[in-house]
Amino acid sequence: MLLTPAEPSRGTAGFTLLEVVIALVIAMLALVGLFEAGRGGLFAADTASRVDEAVERAQSHLAAFAQSGVIASGLAAGDDGDGFRWELRARPLARTAAGAAAPNGSSAMAIYAIDSTIAWRSGLRARSVTLETRRLVPAPSQQ
Repeated sequence: MLLTPAEPSRGTAGFTLLEVVIALVIAMLALVGLFEAGRGGLFAADTASRVDEAVERAQSHLAAFAQSGVIASGLAAGDDGDGFRWELRARPLARTAAGAAAPNGSSAMAIYAIDSTIAWRSGLRARSVTLETRRLVPAPSQQ
């Protein structure tokens, strides 16, 4: 049997407009999910990089403070560049008596807690890294 153009064909397959629209919506949702995952991965990589840099800066401040040789109670702070701010805090924890044996022959020793904090902003959030250490130093003379 020969089909004429006026006769509708019963065996032809095709997609309806509704099926095409639903397929496009599903594809768009999948693409949005992929872009969000990619953006989240980039944000996480940037955050990890900033945390690594902050730890290195905090270690650098602790090392410089230890090499200065002078430890006194107090707080020092400043701008570290590239959006980072630093804070270094030293406070005494304990002190030996004047007659107690000290490793370097001094009459009194003191233990100081030293904290190095590096802070920065990441988007709308404030972030920070704090490294803590203890130092045994000759106690300052009391007058």
